[in-house]
This record gives sequence, structure tokens and C-alpha cells, in this order.
Amino acid sequence: MKDKNIKNLVIVESPAKAKTINKFLGKDYVVESCFGHIKDLPKNKLGVDIDNSFKPTYVVIPGKKKIISKLRKLSAEADRVFLATDMDREGEAISWHLSQELDNNKEKLRVVFNQITPGALQEAIANPGQIDMNKVDAQQGRRVLDRLVGYKLSPLLWDKVKRGLSAGRVQSVAVRLLCEREEEIENFKREEYWHVSAILQDDEGNTLETDLYQIDGHRPKITGEKQAKELAEEIKKLEFKVKQVKRTQTRRSPYPPFITSTLQQSASLHLRFSPARTMRIAQDLYEGQDIGNNERVGLITYMRTDSTRVAKEAQLSARNWIKKNLGKEFVPPRIPEYKNKKTSQDAHEAIRPTRIELTPQSVKKYLSEDHYKLYDLIWRRFVASQMSDAIINRVTVEIEGGDGKDRKSYLFKAEGKQVQFLGFLKLYQERGEKDKHLPALKKNSLLSLKEIILKQNFTQPPPRYTEATLIKTLEEKGIGRPSTYAPIISTIQQRGYVRWVRGKLIPTSLARVVNTLLVNSFSIIMDTDFTAKMEEGLDEVEQGKKSWVHLVGEFYERFEKDLKRAEEQMRNIKENGLVITSIKCEKCGRDMVVKVGKFGEFLACSGYPECKNTQPLDQKIGMKCPVPDCGGEVVEKLTRKGKSFFTCSRYPECKFLSWEEPVPEVCPECQSNYMVKAKAALKCPECGKTLKSEIVEKMDLNGCKVKIIKLRRSLNGDSF
Repeated sequence: MKDKNIKNLVIVESPAKAKTINKFLGKDYVVESCFGHIKDLPKNKLGVDIDNSFKPTYVVIPGKKKIISKLRKLSAEADRVFLATDMDREGEAISWHLSQELDNNKEKLRVVFNQITPGALQEAIANPGQIDMNKVDAQQGRRVLDRLVGYKLSPLLWDKVKRGLSAGRVQSVAVRLLCEREEEIENFKREEYWHVSAILQDDEGNTLETDLYQIDGHRPKITGEKQAKELAEEIKKLEFKVKQVKRTQTRRSPYPPFITSTLQQSASLHLRFSPARTMRIAQDLYEGQDIGNNERVGLITYMRTDSTRVAKEAQLSARNWIKKNLGKEFVPPRIPEYKNKKTSQDAHEAIRPTRIELTPQSVKKYLSEDHYKLYDLIWRRFVASQMSDAIINRVTVEIEGGDGKDRKSYLFKAEGKQVQFLGFLKLYQERGEKDKHLPALKKNSLLSLKEIILKQNFTQPPPRYTEATLIKTLEEKGIGRPSTYAPIISTIQQRGYVRWVRGKLIPTSLARVVNTLLVNSFSIIMDTDFTAKMEEGLDEVEQGKKSWVHLVGEFYERFEKDLKRAEEQMRNIKENGLVITSIKCEKCGRDMVVKVGKFGEFLACSGYPECKNTQPLDQKIGMKCPVPDCGGEVVEKLTRKGKSFFTCSRYPECKFLSWEEPVPEVCPECQSNYMVKAKAALKCPECGKTLKSEIVEKMDLNGCKVKIIKLRRSLNGDSF
């Protein structure tokens, strides 16, 4: 088609999106991509006039001049220009910048749609609107805030800590959460407790495991092995009678359809996808996939949303599919409704399939494995959200133990559940949802004791964050928005603030040093409540209730004071080191301090320049080197390819090396003075002996055997 014959020009931000839309529109339309943002604040200067109402200066992004030139030429020769970028703040800003750069003699019509299907697109084209300047202003406010923080704060960190570091409104708060959790783990004091269970048997030989629930009406506190064994001896003398059998029926409502954060969390749990990977695949599914017969369609609705709202036609379509394919009993009497959170913008629908009839199985052969897995998760979650409640039968059995002499009374409990009607569970279940059957028991029936099980446990520190739980926490605290979570987690890993180890996010020593400095110096940035209020403020700007200039002004007034104070507090960091450690200099006996050089952190003597001793700073795991008379610490290091291994801090003098994390546990078989973590157990590197996950004692009531299995929990409290 020649340019002079162009009737309608449609501009989107992605080539994949352009390819899909081009399939739906006729010969009168030309669809082109601008390849994302075309303008931004300059890289080499602040680009914000602080003294002139924070007026931003936008420049064309390097490499985008040819694209703009092409679009300008096409728009000049088109009868109408449609700006069809994404419907969030970033998409609105892209359309605004396009409107400034294209032929000024042509009206630019704004079209938005939350799904790329023929019907949605045709309706949008038929009912175009104008650029939403409230959305644009919200994006400008966020961009200016982030530029002020990054441009003013990052150079301070470069000068005082290390070049290349970054700080940001949301990323710094995320790092703070990780550092505070790590501190909780380190300061946690384990307490021992024992759990007592009794295996009981009825006259027909059916058994059930019961837990000791109360002694004389109070929950027992069993803190040691001696106490547990004494209690076991008392329980052996008891007579057991069923006190109560309580049966209840409960209904479980479906999970709501996915929003951005819950999609990222579930994809992490079920598919082991990182948030960035999830969003990348979801973007592909939204922008369009080939599904055979020369048909290309967007398979899901827009994937950046915090609303559980669903279009009526999609709800009716789901109900028809459920009735036809699963049965009318799986269709609820009323269409389910889900409440949004208070902070939800409710600008877009929930994430759902665009066409229910495109089941995961029907399109599987056209999709990559990753795309199929995520589409399957989204499809099942949405359809399940429109299904009937599950009906679950629960039974609680209370069993009384007594010795017939009216002394102490012991109460044991057992709980079971069984799904009577699957409802939505037929399509979607979270992990760990299993039935537990109990034998049929009647009140006052007698039971005999078959076995007593004593389990040693220790209280556990809070778990380290995973990518999914960090996103959940940020969302709960109102920090950031759906579109920001994935890039935030990627950024803090790229900047060296976080190590990803076996699914857990562990802050590096650099992160903890920078966090301490920021917490002490920048109350406005590191205050989680204030950060959440700023997000609410940006929402108010989008709703037209607040000026973005006023919002930025409120922030900058406090931020400027923090900057001045920080420069004073951080004046001597380079000379005195970042953190004073408890490690002594082996040359002069003074404290070693953490400093940062060209290749990262290292330990240096606080006596510098008199003493110039330095040591590498590695990730210590809290264990002495198992080599006799060595005196070193076990440290974790990374190979050039990123694989972790464990060695002695005195290497190369000491040659200790292990690919698995060592634990100071003596092997009961060969008496080796350490073992290593191996999946859900400990393994001896010398003889191969394996230990299980806890101390369990099974007391054989027939008199002769006591089985003892030992294992220590991991040092940091994580499961393994």
C-alpha cells in the first residue's frame, strides 16, 4: 500500500501487538509500532527544573529518531491517527509524547482496549477518545520523583560507598524489608519444645493419630526430653474414651481471578517462574499468539491490573462453558463478585482469557511450554472463579484419657476433612489441599493405646523472603504498583543488593551497609508508610484530585532536608569504613572494618594507614572450619559461573572445600565432625550416612523397642 493512500494510521508500542491488530483491521488501516517510549528525561543531567514547579525536560531517546521520522511521515499522509498504546500510565505517556512529535495538523485519537480481540478493537476504534492528562500527570509525577531520588542520592552513594549503586523510592524500601528480615533471623533465639501424639485403635483395628491437646483444661508446654518421656509414661497408664465427635459442613468460595501481584505469586509457587519471567510471558499472551488456521489473537486481557472486576459478557461466557462441559451443578446460582482492595485503582479488568472456548489444551500445540503453562494457570483460575463453592465435611474427634482415679485429665484431638462436592476445586487447587480421613467413631466408645510418638521441635525464625512473598508484602503495605514489582526485584539483584539462593532472597553485606546508611539519613525514602502515601498520592493525581507538582513539592521539601543531613553524617565514611566488625586484625589486633573498593567489599584494618592489612569479605555461614586446629571460618563463595561452594576463610593455607553447605553435626556412624545439607536431610561426606528432619522417638508399647531418629534443623532456620 502506498503511503499517500493511507486512510487510518494505528500506532502501538510493540511489534507483536501490531502484528495481531493488523490481522483484525482491513486494508484501510496501517498498524505501526513505536517500540515503547520515544521520549524521556535526559541521561546526563537532572532534567527537572526544581525552581520552576519541577518542570521536566524531555528529550528523544537515543535510537528513536528514525522511528519518529517514519511515524511523522505516515501520520502526515493519513486521514486519521489512532494512538493505541497500553491503557496504563506508561501507555498514556507514550501516546502523549507521540501526539507532540507527529503532524500537528492532524487530530490524534486515543483508543484503549483491555483485550486484543476483533470485537474489543472494533469497539475502541468506533468510540475513540482523547489522551487522559490525569494519567499522564500521574506518570510524570512518578518519573520526576524517581529522577529526583536517583539523581540526588545515587551520586552520594557512589562517592561514599561504591560507584554504580542506585537507590530509589520503592527499591530501597524493598531492600530494607529484606535486611530487617535477615536481622530478625540472626537475632532469633531458638526454643525447644516437644510434641506428643498417641496412636489409638478401636475394636475393629482401625487406627488414628491424635495430638495431646490439653492437660486439666490447659495447653501443655513441654520444653524438654525428660518432661516428654515422663509424660509418655503417664499416658501409658490411661484409659481412652471418645468424648465427642463433632461433624460440620463448610463451604469454600473460589479464589478471585488473578490480578498482577497474585499472578506473579501463583506463577512462582506453581511454575517456579520469576516475576520478570511471568510478566514477559503474560505480555506475549496479551499481545497475541498464532493459534492455527491463519488466526492470531490475544489470549488474555491486559496483565497490569489491581482489580478483580470482570466484564459481564465474560462472566456469562464462563457460566455457559461450565454448564456445558462440567455440569449445571458447578454453576453457582448467582454470579460471584469479588471485592477490590481499598488501594485498587479499578482501571482495568482482572486477568482472564479473552475467549473461554480457547482452552489450554486446544491451543497447547501452538504455544511454547512456558506460554502454555502460564495460560493454563490463568485460564483455570478464571473459570474456577466463576464456579460453585466447594463443600467440605469436617470432623473433630475429642478423646479423653484418664487413669480411673480422678487425677489428671488428658484431652487428645484428631481432625479430618473430606471434600463432599468439589465445586471450583475441580479446576483449581493450591498446594497442600488434601483429604484426611478418620475412622467412624461413636461417642463413649473405648480405644486402646498402640503407640506414643514424641517429636522434638524448635521454634523457627521468620522465613527469608522469596520473590513471591516479597511481592505480597509490598502489595499489603501499599508500596509500589503492579507494574513495578518485577522490575524492582530484578534491579535489586542486578545491583548486588540481593543473592538468590535456593529460591530465597538474601541481602548481601553491601545491601545491609547501604540500608543502614539510608535508614539513618533518609527517613522520607525509607519510611514504608510515607512511601505508601506517595503511591496513594499518585493515584489521586490519576483521579484528578491532586496536582502532581504539589505532590512532588511535598516530597522534595522533606527530601532536601534529608540530603543536607546525610552529607554531614556520611562525611567520614570513606576514611573510617562502612561498618566496624568484631573481626580482629591478625597483625595488630585492632577491629577490622568493611570498606568498598573497585571489586566490591573487603575487610580493612581500622588502624589504616599505620596498618594496611586487608582481607576478603565472604559470606560467612556461622561455622568454624571443620579441619582440626585450623581456626578459620567456613565461608560461601561463588564460582565464575555463579555456582556457590564452601571453603575456609584461610584458603589457600587451609584446603577445606565442599560443594554442599556444611553443618556442625557429628556423624553418628563414623564420628565425622561435620555433615552437609542434602535435600531434606543431612548427609555425612565421609561415610554417606543420612539423617532425617527431626528427633522422633517411637515408643513400642509391647515393651522392648524405642526407635530414635535424629536430625538438626538448618542453622539459619530455613527448611531444606
